[in-house]
Amino acid sequence: MPNPEPPSVHNIEKAFARGEEQALRAAYKQHGNLIYTYCRRTLDEDRANDVTQEVFISAWRSRHRFDPAKGTLVGWLFSITRNRIIDNVRAEQRHSERRVNLDATELPTESEIDTIGNKMMIADALRSLPDRVRQVIMLHYFDDLTQGQIAERMSIPLGTVKSILRRGLLQIRRQLESAHE
Repeated sequence: MPNPEPPSVHNIEKAFARGEEQALRAAYKQHGNLIYTYCRRTLDEDRANDVTQEVFISAWRSRHRFDPAKGTLVGWLFSITRNRIIDNVRAEQRHSERRVNLDATELPTESEIDTIGNKMMIADALRSLPDRVRQVIMLHYFDDLTQGQIAERMSIPLGTVKSILRRGLLQIRRQLESAHE
């Protein structure tokens, strides 16, 4: 018997908002590694594991506040993660004043936490785009090609390149905005 197809991100988001039990497991499976990686880039391994768990528990408890029409689940989880990381860094700073062996300057600032999160959100948003859309965006913004050059290189009409860029950027924007609500 073939493996069933994994649920789509959109379906997971709707099920999560409705409070369906399997949605928490699906959300963790879909986004747990990304959330952990964000935590791990700013916290030690043990705290990163703990904060990752706290994020999903907190998200599940407050799932009634998540609205898929206003943003993505991963963006909402990133927002919760950011706040949990900042809380942990602040607590560590308070405790570091009592410890001689920890240099408080090693702890990330809120700005650094935001920068790491934004970079990860953009990378995740790019990965979630269809191949052609991702390629057009990367050619335009990373390879610095004009829309005309992209149209020529990919052998597609200029109007199509413009449409792809606009739709792709709107998708990325939606995901980023949901992380900052």
